[in-house]
Amino acid sequence: MKFTDSPTIELQVRNTHLSIHQDNGSMHVGTSVWPCSLVLAKFAERWSPLTYASSSSTPNPYAHLLDFSNKRAVELGAGCGIASMGLFLLGLNDVVLTDIAPVMPALKHNLKRNKPSLHNKSLKTAQLYWTNSAQINSLKPPFDIVIATDVVYIEESVAPLITAMETLVSDKGVVLLGYQIRSPEADRLFWELCARVFAIEKIPHEDLHPEYAYEEADVFVLRKK
Repeated sequence: MKFTDSPTIELQVRNTHLSIHQDNGSMHVGTSVWPCSLVLAKFAERWSPLTYASSSSTPNPYAHLLDFSNKRAVELGAGCGIASMGLFLLGLNDVVLTDIAPVMPALKHNLKRNKPSLHNKSLKTAQLYWTNSAQINSLKPPFDIVIATDVVYIEESVAPLITAMETLVSDKGVVLLGYQIRSPEADRLFWELCARVFAIEKIPHEDLHPEYAYEEADVFVLRKK
């Protein structure tokens, strides 16, 4: 991992500073920070019950969705881990970050690097290939929340991804999806298969964090039909 050759990504969540080393020169997309992980984390920060001053005149439309107390979560394709780290700082205390074997060194490096910012807690990690049902079952689903950001980019992985999401999320749970079109073919297939399993809610763009409302990036909430 050649972290020194790539820009460091900085993110502030609830006045806590996260600093992520990337390895943009590796052969694996997971060793770079992709925009949707930042978009999701900052959307959650904007509306978190821990940060949003709700009142009768200005109710929080996402108070229930983003109340992470006593919730179990898993992240698919966690990469460098910044999405789950951000949500951890917003109260998501029970989360396991997963990715394929070649990405695990970058993930573990960044969790260790940011441990002081994470209340000196070591967040859980697990190797996960979406086609491996034994690995999926070893995570002990169901989970209240499945986190996935920038995970749709090759057509071959779409069906295994949706199967993994369906298996991992509870009947009353949600998938928090940070999404950007990376491949038109993968995009079409993803939403076609997704609609068979999930009810799809798109977060209005104006509800994203104003500094992280990238034109091409969106947040979706998926719930089992």
